[in-house]
Amino acid sequence: MITSLQDTITLPNGVKMPGFGLGVYKVEDGKTVVDSVKAALKHGYRSIDTASFYDNEEGVGQAIRESGIPREDLFITSKVWNDEQGYEETKQAFARSLEKLGIEYLDLYLIHWPVKDLYTETWRAMEELYNEGKVRAIGVSNFHEHHLEKLLAGANEKPVINQVEYHPHLAQVDLHAYCKEQNIQLEAWSPLKRGQLLNDPTLTEIGEKYGKTAAQIILRWDIQHEVITIPKSTNPERIASNAAIFDFSLTEEEMQKIDAMDCNDRAGTNPDSYS
Repeated sequence: MITSLQDTITLPNGVKMPGFGLGVYKVEDGKTVVDSVKAALKHGYRSIDTASFYDNEEGVGQAIRESGIPREDLFITSKVWNDEQGYEETKQAFARSLEKLGIEYLDLYLIHWPVKDLYTETWRAMEELYNEGKVRAIGVSNFHEHHLEKLLAGANEKPVINQVEYHPHLAQVDLHAYCKEQNIQLEAWSPLKRGQLLNDPTLTEIGEKYGKTAAQIILRWDIQHEVITIPKSTNPERIASNAAIFDFSLTEEEMQKIDAMDCNDRAGTNPDSYS
């Protein structure tokens, strides 16, 4: 379990990834995303998660350059979108992401969604990008167990990450257990359920004990479950607040109380019904 903002988790291929980062989904390109990423980096964040679909890779790249932080000290993730999938298409999409970001390599590249009849070919391209040294680690996002089983059946490289919707209302217990069995690290997107849990009475009550917000309680719960988490914010104060979770620990009873909130309720789309 990580104990500070810049602590890393060693992925199955040996690459070290910060266990806490900034997500930039739906953050407008240009000044908004540049300022958000720079605020996070200034505060000590070192992991930034973007995607071609977010249409803000150029702003993320600008913020990286303007931060003055050496590239090797940062961990940059992007993802291949649904209409970019397929063998040749994925390679082209990867090159576009690098160009927009203005960097020479990615630390992590993910399949954004398991597009039927395409994601195995997409994975073949990603394996080649990995073996050519253009990306340090490859993984998937929004994959259920059956998607992973199909991918693994023909894979030469195992995905090191499965980034999924994960929060107290959607703990994905069976998927988490499967990923642990397969030595695949779970990563949480939408850990705050798009803000829907910020006034939850259980989380608020636990937070009062520690002088913490409901958001901080959720993010601490992620960390104690050894799930990498990437909360999104464009507010510098909230970016700092989200990371202020390393000066307390939840008790086992409190963890179980939050676990009991699981009701299999999504803020996003179920990958099985994603079009």
